Amino acid sequence: MKAGIVGLPNVGKSTLFNCLSNAKAQSANFPFCTIEPNIGVVNVPDTRLQKLEELVNPERVLPATVEIVDIAGLVKGASKGEGLGNQFLGNIRETDAILHVLRCFDNENIVHVDGSVNPVRDKETIDIELQLKDLETVDKKLEKVKRAAKTGNKEAQKEEAVLLKIKQGLETGTSVRALDINKEDRAEFVRPLQFITDKPVMYVCNVDEDAATTGNAYVEQVKAAVANENAEVIFLAVGTEADITELESYEERQMFLEDLGLTEPGSAKLIRGAYKLLDLETYFTAGVKEVRAWTIPVGATAPQAAGVIHTDFEKGFIRAEVIAYNDFVSYGSEAKVKEAGKMRVEGKEYIVKDGDVMHFRFNV
Repeated sequence: MKAGIVGLPNVGKSTLFNCLSNAKAQSANFPFCTIEPNIGVVNVPDTRLQKLEELVNPERVLPATVEIVDIAGLVKGASKGEGLGNQFLGNIRETDAILHVLRCFDNENIVHVDGSVNPVRDKETIDIELQLKDLETVDKKLEKVKRAAKTGNKEAQKEEAVLLKIKQGLETGTSVRALDINKEDRAEFVRPLQFITDKPVMYVCNVDEDAATTGNAYVEQVKAAVANENAEVIFLAVGTEADITELESYEERQMFLEDLGLTEPGSAKLIRGAYKLLDLETYFTAGVKEVRAWTIPVGATAPQAAGVIHTDFEKGFIRAEVIAYNDFVSYGSEAKVKEAGKMRVEGKEYIVKDGDVMHFRFNV
């Protein structure tokens, strides 16, 4: 599962990517500096993991990760191949969620591709390009479906109605994710087409250092513009975040954050947000060899969670021994949880809860 960073050229995408992954993607003050997408595997900050480490004192600790893709800047006309449009749009299609970076700061020394700072206009520029690309997709599909619908095929007629609704929405500037389509129709007719504007989105407002804790008027404009989208809006000072990641020690980074009035880097909030956006959650395994966070889709069953460790665990699943995270912390150890009768034995139907500490029994 991966989230793609998108936006116009020069809004801070590659700098943000560098903050998140420390992969040092090229970033410069001109469009199309990034051509091939950069991919970084980023640790998900989780205070629960630190607490489990304190209690268990393992040999090593492994956090959950999420894949972040830095996609080159889109420009007007991308859907028709302007700039490096088709390649960029293809890269976006391969991601599971979108982190849309908007420039929300003034700086005469950094050029804006459209000549002035206006994050709402920038958002609409990108939305239109993504919607136009989705319109191509829906038109192609409609050609085939209409032929089948004319023969009286009931399923095709149902699909045609959904596709026509999508087409009408896109033509009036409404993204697929914002359309009122029921869950069953989305699963059957919408998801397989991988519409770009159906992907969940988070708007990341890139502000200057003075606005790092409170945001600014640009951020408020973005919030108002996306109010009906059911999308999250966060703000962070990307340039300042980059400076923080350059500092050598944890103590220096904390001092810098305190001077800004922040309790943690904004990038940590963004990574957790991306994880949530991808509809992911975490369960833990905790032993003296290793304390580890494992990533699963929300709603995964115990055997599916076991399969993340190894496919044999899922195939030969017998049962899961489960401790709620809060119980583990309040009793202080697995042994004390067992003594208190708080360890549960769960079977194949169990839906894993975020934060469960689990141990699997299996037979291959």
